[in-house]
Amino acid sequence: MSEITSQSAAGITENNTLVIDGRTATIGQQRNLLELIRSVGINMPTFCYHSDLSVYGACRLCVVDIQGRGVVASCTTAPEPGMVVHTNTAELRKVRRITAELLLASHEVSCPTCPKATSCQLLDLTARLGVGTVRYRSKGQKLPVDISSPAVARDPNKCVLCGDCVRICQEVQGIGALDFAYRGSKVQVLPAFGQGLGDVECVNCGQCANICPTGALTVKSDVERVWQALHDPSIIVAVQVAPAVRIGIGEAFGLTAGETYMGQIAAALRHMGASYVYDTAFAADLTVLEEGTEFLNRLRSGERLPQFTSCCPAWVKLAEQRYSDMLENLSSCKSPQQMLGSLVKCELAKEL
Repeated sequence: MSEITSQSAAGITENNTLVIDGRTATIGQQRNLLELIRSVGINMPTFCYHSDLSVYGACRLCVVDIQGRGVVASCTTAPEPGMVVHTNTAELRKVRRITAELLLASHEVSCPTCPKATSCQLLDLTARLGVGTVRYRSKGQKLPVDISSPAVARDPNKCVLCGDCVRICQEVQGIGALDFAYRGSKVQVLPAFGQGLGDVECVNCGQCANICPTGALTVKSDVERVWQALHDPSIIVAVQVAPAVRIGIGEAFGLTAGETYMGQIAAALRHMGASYVYDTAFAADLTVLEEGTEFLNRLRSGERLPQFTSCCPAWVKLAEQRYSDMLENLSSCKSPQQMLGSLVKCELAKEL
Protein backbone atom coordinates (compact mmCIF):
# COMPACT_ATOMS: atom_id res chain seq x y z
CA MET A 1 0.00 0.00 0.00
CA SER A 2 2.80 2.41 0.90
CA GLU A 3 4.55 1.66 -2.41
CA ILE A 4 1.38 2.49 -4.35
CA THR A 5 0.92 5.71 -2.35
CA SER A 6 4.51 6.76 -3.00
CA GLN A 7 4.13 6.09 -6.72
CA SER A 8 0.89 8.11 -6.81
CA ALA A 9 2.50 11.03 -5.00
CA ALA A 10 5.45 10.95 -7.38
CA GLY A 11 3.06 10.97 -10.32
CA ILE A 12 1.15 13.95 -8.95
CA THR A 13 4.40 15.91 -8.42
CA GLU A 14 5.65 15.04 -11.89
CA ASN A 15 2.35 16.00 -13.53
CA ASN A 16 2.30 19.31 -11.65
CA THR A 17 5.49 20.69 -13.17
CA LEU A 18 6.53 22.78 -16.13
CA VAL A 19 9.83 23.86 -17.65
CA ILE A 20 11.09 27.44 -17.42
CA ASP A 21 14.28 28.23 -19.34
CA GLY A 22 15.32 24.60 -19.16
CA ARG A 23 14.61 24.27 -15.45
CA THR A 24 11.79 22.21 -13.97
CA ALA A 25 9.43 24.17 -11.70
CA THR A 26 6.60 22.89 -9.54
CA ILE A 27 3.27 24.69 -9.75
CA GLY A 28 2.11 25.85 -6.33
CA GLN A 29 -0.36 28.52 -5.22
CA GLN A 30 0.82 31.11 -7.74
CA ARG A 31 -1.95 33.12 -9.39
CA ASN A 32 -0.20 33.32 -12.73
CA LEU A 33 2.88 32.35 -14.66
CA LEU A 34 4.67 35.56 -13.69
CA GLU A 35 4.57 34.71 -9.98
CA LEU A 36 5.86 31.21 -10.70
CA ILE A 37 8.72 32.56 -12.82
CA ARG A 38 9.76 34.92 -10.05
CA SER A 39 9.51 32.16 -7.45
CA VAL A 40 12.31 30.26 -9.20
CA GLY A 41 14.63 33.29 -9.08
CA ILE A 42 14.10 34.85 -12.50
CA ASN A 43 13.75 38.64 -12.31
CA MET A 44 11.01 39.20 -14.86
CA PRO A 45 10.55 42.90 -15.76
CA THR A 46 7.09 44.37 -15.16
CA PHE A 47 5.63 47.83 -14.98
CA CYS A 48 1.96 47.47 -14.09
CA TYR A 49 1.92 44.32 -11.96
CA HIS A 50 1.38 44.39 -8.20
CA SER A 51 0.46 41.28 -6.26
CA ASP A 52 -2.01 43.22 -4.07
CA LEU A 53 -3.93 44.60 -7.06
CA SER A 54 -5.99 43.06 -9.80
CA VAL A 55 -4.15 41.85 -12.91
CA TYR A 56 -4.21 44.52 -15.59
CA GLY A 57 -1.76 43.29 -18.25
CA ALA A 58 -1.15 46.70 -19.81
CA CYS A 59 2.62 47.12 -20.00
CA ARG A 60 3.39 43.85 -21.91
CA LEU A 61 6.89 43.73 -20.45
CA CYS A 62 6.38 40.37 -18.75
CA VAL A 63 5.88 38.58 -22.07
CA VAL A 64 7.15 35.00 -22.38
CA ASP A 65 7.32 32.50 -25.21
CA ILE A 66 5.31 29.33 -24.50
CA GLN A 67 6.07 26.41 -26.78
CA GLY A 68 3.06 25.80 -29.01
CA ARG A 69 1.36 29.09 -28.10
CA GLY A 70 3.82 31.84 -28.92
CA VAL A 71 4.34 35.12 -27.09
CA VAL A 72 1.90 35.85 -24.25
CA ALA A 73 1.81 38.05 -21.15
CA SER A 74 2.85 35.96 -18.16
CA CYS A 75 0.78 38.01 -15.69
CA THR A 76 -2.49 37.01 -17.40
CA THR A 77 -1.55 33.39 -18.10
CA ALA A 78 -2.19 30.62 -15.60
CA PRO A 79 0.60 28.04 -15.20
CA GLU A 80 -0.29 24.61 -16.58
CA PRO A 81 1.50 21.26 -16.23
CA GLY A 82 3.72 20.40 -19.17
CA MET A 83 4.31 23.98 -20.34
CA VAL A 84 7.70 24.80 -21.82
CA VAL A 85 8.37 28.48 -21.14
CA HIS A 86 11.14 30.76 -22.40
CA THR A 87 11.62 34.12 -20.71
CA ASN A 88 14.61 35.70 -22.44
CA THR A 89 14.78 34.89 -26.14
CA ALA A 90 16.04 37.36 -28.76
CA GLU A 91 12.45 37.98 -29.88
CA LEU A 92 11.26 38.68 -26.33
CA ARG A 93 14.11 41.07 -25.68
CA LYS A 94 13.26 42.92 -28.90
CA VAL A 95 9.59 43.15 -27.88
CA ARG A 96 10.50 44.53 -24.46
CA ARG A 97 12.87 47.12 -25.93
CA ILE A 98 10.17 48.33 -28.34
CA THR A 99 7.69 48.51 -25.46
CA ALA A 100 10.16 50.55 -23.40
CA GLU A 101 10.69 52.92 -26.33
CA LEU A 102 6.94 53.42 -26.70
CA LEU A 103 6.66 54.15 -22.96
CA LEU A 104 9.43 56.72 -23.26
CA ALA A 105 7.80 58.29 -26.32
CA SER A 106 4.58 58.85 -24.36
CA HIS A 107 6.46 60.16 -21.32
CA GLU A 108 7.92 63.64 -20.85
CA VAL A 109 11.61 62.95 -20.20
CA SER A 110 12.81 65.54 -17.69
CA CYS A 111 14.88 63.32 -15.43
CA PRO A 112 17.23 65.96 -13.94
CA THR A 113 14.32 67.95 -12.47
CA CYS A 114 11.85 65.11 -11.84
CA PRO A 115 10.98 64.37 -8.16
CA LYS A 116 11.15 60.65 -8.95
CA ALA A 117 14.57 60.82 -10.63
CA THR A 118 16.23 58.64 -7.99
CA SER A 119 13.41 56.10 -7.78
CA CYS A 120 11.94 56.03 -11.29
CA GLN A 121 11.03 52.53 -12.46
CA LEU A 122 10.96 53.67 -16.08
CA LEU A 123 14.53 54.93 -15.82
CA ASP A 124 15.64 51.65 -14.24
CA LEU A 125 13.82 49.66 -16.92
CA THR A 126 15.41 51.68 -19.73
CA ALA A 127 18.89 51.01 -18.36
CA ARG A 128 18.16 47.34 -17.78
CA LEU A 129 16.94 46.77 -21.33
CA GLY A 130 19.75 48.83 -22.83
CA VAL A 131 17.52 51.34 -24.61
CA GLY A 132 19.82 54.05 -25.96
CA THR A 133 17.58 55.90 -28.43
CA VAL A 134 13.84 56.31 -28.91
CA ARG A 135 12.73 55.85 -32.50
CA TYR A 136 9.15 57.03 -31.98
CA ARG A 137 7.73 60.53 -31.88
CA SER A 138 6.41 61.94 -28.63
CA LYS A 139 2.82 63.09 -28.35
CA GLY A 140 3.91 66.70 -28.64
CA GLN A 141 0.91 68.14 -26.80
CA LYS A 142 1.83 69.43 -23.34
CA LEU A 143 -0.93 69.18 -20.75
CA PRO A 144 -1.27 71.46 -17.69
CA VAL A 145 0.10 70.20 -14.38
CA ASP A 146 -2.54 69.75 -11.68
CA ILE A 147 -1.46 71.25 -8.34
CA SER A 148 -4.96 71.79 -6.94
CA SER A 149 -4.49 69.12 -4.26
CA PRO A 150 -2.75 70.12 -1.02
CA ALA A 151 -1.04 66.71 -0.90
CA VAL A 152 -0.41 65.35 -4.41
CA ALA A 153 0.90 66.93 -7.62
CA ARG A 154 -0.29 65.35 -10.89
CA ASP A 155 1.73 65.77 -14.09
CA PRO A 156 -0.18 64.07 -16.94
CA ASN A 157 2.76 64.57 -19.29
CA LYS A 158 4.72 61.91 -17.39
CA CYS A 159 1.87 59.40 -17.20
CA VAL A 160 2.45 56.12 -19.09
CA LEU A 161 -1.10 54.78 -18.51
CA CYS A 162 -0.01 51.81 -16.40
CA GLY A 163 -3.22 52.11 -14.37
CA ASP A 164 -1.53 51.52 -10.99
CA CYS A 165 -2.99 54.68 -9.45
CA VAL A 166 -6.49 53.89 -10.73
CA ARG A 167 -6.47 50.39 -9.25
CA ILE A 168 -4.99 51.26 -5.87
CA CYS A 169 -7.43 54.14 -5.44
CA GLN A 170 -10.41 51.96 -6.32
CA GLU A 171 -9.43 48.52 -5.06
CA VAL A 172 -7.38 49.28 -1.94
CA GLN A 173 -8.56 52.69 -0.77
CA GLY A 174 -12.12 52.37 -2.11
CA ILE A 175 -12.24 55.99 -3.28
CA GLY A 176 -12.07 56.01 -7.08
CA ALA A 177 -10.78 59.56 -7.44
CA LEU A 178 -8.88 58.64 -10.63
CA ASP A 179 -9.91 56.71 -13.74
CA PHE A 180 -9.28 56.42 -17.46
CA ALA A 181 -10.95 58.93 -19.77
CA TYR A 182 -11.27 59.27 -23.57
CA ARG A 183 -10.20 56.71 -26.15
CA GLY A 184 -7.34 55.74 -28.43
CA SER A 185 -4.35 58.06 -28.53
CA LYS A 186 -6.24 60.62 -26.42
CA VAL A 187 -6.71 58.37 -23.38
CA GLN A 188 -5.69 59.92 -20.05
CA VAL A 189 -5.89 59.17 -16.35
CA LEU A 190 -8.00 61.93 -14.81
CA PRO A 191 -10.22 62.85 -11.88
CA ALA A 192 -13.93 62.90 -12.71
CA PHE A 193 -15.00 65.33 -15.47
CA GLY A 194 -11.44 66.61 -15.88
CA GLN A 195 -11.48 68.43 -12.55
CA GLY A 196 -8.42 69.02 -10.42
CA LEU A 197 -7.46 66.37 -7.88
CA GLY A 198 -8.22 68.87 -5.12
CA ASP A 199 -11.78 69.32 -6.38
CA VAL A 200 -12.92 65.69 -6.23
CA GLU A 201 -13.30 63.08 -3.49
CA CYS A 202 -9.56 62.49 -3.08
CA VAL A 203 -8.77 62.05 0.63
CA ASN A 204 -5.07 62.96 0.23
CA CYS A 205 -3.85 59.56 1.43
CA GLY A 206 -0.92 59.62 -1.03
CA GLN A 207 -1.18 55.97 -2.11
CA CYS A 208 -1.36 56.95 -5.79
CA ALA A 209 1.91 58.88 -5.49
CA ASN A 210 3.49 55.99 -3.62
CA ILE A 211 2.66 53.42 -6.30
CA CYS A 212 3.21 55.60 -9.39
CA PRO A 213 6.31 54.25 -11.22
CA THR A 214 7.13 57.60 -12.84
CA GLY A 215 6.82 61.26 -11.83
CA ALA A 216 3.20 61.55 -12.93
CA LEU A 217 1.96 61.54 -9.32
CA THR A 218 4.22 62.81 -6.56
CA VAL A 219 3.84 64.06 -3.03
CA LYS A 220 3.53 67.81 -3.21
CA SER A 221 6.77 69.42 -2.12
CA ASP A 222 7.06 72.37 0.26
CA VAL A 223 10.85 72.26 0.35
CA GLU A 224 11.26 75.72 -1.18
CA ARG A 225 8.88 77.27 1.38
CA VAL A 226 10.89 75.66 4.17
CA TRP A 227 14.16 77.09 2.81
CA GLN A 228 12.56 80.53 2.54
CA ALA A 229 11.51 80.33 6.19
CA LEU A 230 14.95 79.12 7.28
CA HIS A 231 16.64 82.01 5.47
CA ASP A 232 14.25 84.63 6.87
CA PRO A 233 15.85 86.17 10.00
CA SER A 234 12.46 87.39 11.23
CA ILE A 235 11.10 83.83 11.47
CA ILE A 236 11.91 81.32 14.22
CA VAL A 237 11.55 77.88 12.68
CA ALA A 238 10.34 74.98 14.81
CA VAL A 239 10.22 71.51 13.22
CA GLN A 240 8.37 68.42 14.37
CA VAL A 241 9.34 64.95 13.14
CA ALA A 242 6.69 62.25 12.88
CA PRO A 243 7.54 58.67 13.98
CA ALA A 244 7.14 57.38 10.41
CA VAL A 245 9.70 59.89 9.14
CA ARG A 246 12.47 58.93 11.53
CA ILE A 247 12.03 55.29 10.46
CA GLY A 248 11.45 55.76 6.73
CA ILE A 249 13.94 58.51 5.95
CA GLY A 250 16.90 56.13 6.00
CA GLU A 251 15.72 54.36 2.85
CA ALA A 252 15.63 57.65 0.95
CA PHE A 253 19.34 58.13 1.67
CA GLY A 254 20.39 54.54 1.04
CA LEU A 255 20.73 53.70 4.74
CA THR A 256 19.51 50.58 6.52
CA ALA A 257 15.73 50.24 6.22
CA GLY A 258 13.78 50.16 9.48
CA GLU A 259 16.47 51.86 11.58
CA THR A 260 15.78 55.03 13.58
CA TYR A 261 17.71 58.14 12.53
CA MET A 262 16.21 60.76 14.84
CA GLY A 263 19.60 61.99 16.01
CA GLN A 264 20.84 62.52 12.46
CA ILE A 265 17.58 64.24 11.49
CA ALA A 266 17.74 66.64 14.43
CA ALA A 267 21.40 67.44 13.79
CA ALA A 268 20.77 68.07 10.09
CA LEU A 269 17.77 70.32 10.79
CA ARG A 270 19.70 72.38 13.33
CA HIS A 271 22.59 72.68 10.88
CA MET A 272 20.16 73.91 8.22
CA GLY A 273 18.96 76.65 10.54
CA ALA A 274 16.00 75.27 12.48
CA SER A 275 15.81 76.76 15.97
CA TYR A 276 13.80 73.94 17.55
CA VAL A 277 13.24 70.27 16.69
CA TYR A 278 10.42 68.31 18.34
CA ASP A 279 9.28 64.69 18.23
CA THR A 280 5.63 64.20 17.26
CA ALA A 281 5.60 61.01 19.35
CA PHE A 282 5.21 63.25 22.43
CA ALA A 283 1.98 64.65 21.01
CA ALA A 284 0.84 61.14 20.09
CA ASP A 285 0.95 60.31 23.81
CA LEU A 286 -1.11 63.44 24.49
CA THR A 287 -3.62 62.27 21.88
CA VAL A 288 -3.96 58.91 23.62
CA LEU A 289 -4.68 60.66 26.93
CA GLU A 290 -7.14 63.12 25.42
CA GLU A 291 -9.02 60.58 23.31
CA GLY A 292 -9.06 58.14 26.22
CA THR A 293 -10.53 60.76 28.55
CA GLU A 294 -13.11 61.72 25.94
CA PHE A 295 -14.08 58.08 25.47
CA LEU A 296 -14.57 57.55 29.23
CA ASN A 297 -16.80 60.62 29.39
CA ARG A 298 -18.85 59.37 26.44
CA LEU A 299 -19.08 55.90 27.98
CA ARG A 300 -20.44 57.28 31.23
CA SER A 301 -23.04 59.39 29.45
CA GLY A 302 -23.79 56.75 26.78
CA GLU A 303 -23.59 59.37 24.04
CA ARG A 304 -21.92 59.37 20.62
CA LEU A 305 -20.68 55.79 20.72
CA PRO A 306 -18.73 54.14 19.24
CA GLN A 307 -15.92 56.69 19.21
CA PHE A 308 -13.55 56.87 16.24
CA THR A 309 -10.10 58.44 16.28
CA SER A 310 -9.50 61.73 14.52
CA CYS A 311 -5.70 61.33 14.21
CA CYS A 312 -5.60 60.77 10.45
CA PRO A 313 -6.63 63.70 8.19
CA ALA A 314 -7.34 61.29 5.31
CA TRP A 315 -9.76 59.30 7.48
CA VAL A 316 -11.48 62.49 8.69
CA LYS A 317 -11.87 63.72 5.10
CA LEU A 318 -13.28 60.33 4.07
CA ALA A 319 -15.82 60.51 6.91
CA GLU A 320 -16.81 64.04 5.90
CA GLN A 321 -17.37 63.00 2.29
CA ARG A 322 -18.94 59.55 2.62
CA TYR A 323 -20.00 58.96 6.21
CA SER A 324 -21.41 62.29 7.30
CA ASP A 325 -23.89 60.50 9.56
CA MET A 326 -20.91 59.33 11.67
CA LEU A 327 -19.17 62.66 12.12
CA GLU A 328 -20.46 62.98 15.67
CA ASN A 329 -18.71 59.71 16.49
CA LEU A 330 -15.31 61.16 15.61
CA SER A 331 -13.16 62.27 18.51
CA SER A 332 -13.04 66.03 18.95
CA CYS A 333 -9.27 65.83 19.59
CA LYS A 334 -6.79 67.26 17.13
CA SER A 335 -4.26 65.09 15.35
CA PRO A 336 -0.84 64.66 17.04
CA GLN A 337 0.71 67.08 14.53
CA GLN A 338 -1.95 69.72 15.26
CA MET A 339 -1.64 69.21 19.01
CA LEU A 340 2.12 69.67 18.98
CA GLY A 341 1.81 72.66 16.67
CA SER A 342 -0.60 74.39 19.06
CA LEU A 343 1.51 73.47 22.07
CA VAL A 344 4.77 74.73 20.54
CA LYS A 345 3.20 78.02 19.44
CA CYS A 346 1.77 78.54 22.92
CA GLU A 347 4.92 77.66 24.86
CA LEU A 348 7.42 79.37 22.58
CA ALA A 349 5.35 82.55 22.66
CA LYS A 350 5.96 82.68 26.42
CA GLU A 351 9.71 82.27 26.06
CA LEU A 352 10.43 84.53 23.10
